[in-house]
Amino acid sequence: MRTPVIIALDFASKGEVSRFLDRFNEEKLFVKVGMELFYQEGPAIIHDIKEKGHQIFLDLKLHDIPNTVKSAMKGLAKLQCDLVNVHAAGGQEMMMAALEGLDQGTPAGQQRPRCIAVTQLTSTSEEQMKNEQLIQVPLQESVLHYAMLTKQSGLDGVVCSSHEAAMIREKIGTDFLTVTPGIRLKEDAAGDQKRVATPDFAKKAGVSYMVVGRSITRSVDPIESYQKFIQAWEGVQL
Repeated sequence: MRTPVIIALDFASKGEVSRFLDRFNEEKLFVKVGMELFYQEGPAIIHDIKEKGHQIFLDLKLHDIPNTVKSAMKGLAKLQCDLVNVHAAGGQEMMMAALEGLDQGTPAGQQRPRCIAVTQLTSTSEEQMKNEQLIQVPLQESVLHYAMLTKQSGLDGVVCSSHEAAMIREKIGTDFLTVTPGIRLKEDAAGDQKRVATPDFAKKAGVSYMVVGRSITRSVDPIESYQKFIQAWEGVQL
C-alpha cells in the first residue's frame, strides 16, 4: 500500500539522517530532503538514502529565470528523486522550463521525477499575503489560481495546505497531486505553521500526501509516531 506520509528529514547532517532511518529497519519510507540537509550534504545524501530503498521528495523550491531553472532541473534529474518542486510564482514559462530540464536530464529508460509547484507556504497567513505580497484576493483564491497555472504548465501537482486540497481536487481533478505540509496530531504544537490540519482532516479533503516533520523526527519513538499518523489517516481511534 502507498504510504500517505512523507517524512521531512529536517536534519543538518548525514549522521543524523542515518541514525533516524536505521530505526525503521527494513521499512521503506517516503522522505523529504529540504534545503537544510541538501545544502549541508549535497547530492551524496540523495544517493545514500536511495541505496536504502526509500522514495525521495527533493524540496528545493526552485524560483529563478526559466533558463536557470531548466539547467538546474536537468542536473537534479540525474539524482533520480521521485518528486521535485518549484515556486508557482515563478510563472508558466519557468514551470514549463523546469519540465524540459527534467525530461532532458532523466537517464534513458528511467521515469522523470514528478514535479509540483508551491502555491502559498503553509506558514503564510492571508493577512501576510495581502500586506507583504500585495495580493489582495482571498488566500484560497490565490492558491487556486497558482494551482490552475501549475496544471496549465503541465506539472503534476502542487504544495498547498489541507484547507485548499478539496477545492483544488474539485476544480482540477483527482489525478493532480496535492502535497500538504502542516499536518499535526491533535496533541501536537503548530510550530511555525499557520494553516495546520490533522491527518483525518487531510484524508477527508482528498490530500495525496501529507508532509510530517518534527512530530516524527523529534519524537522519543519515531516509529510509533509514524504509525500514529498512518492510523489517524485510516480513521483508527488512537
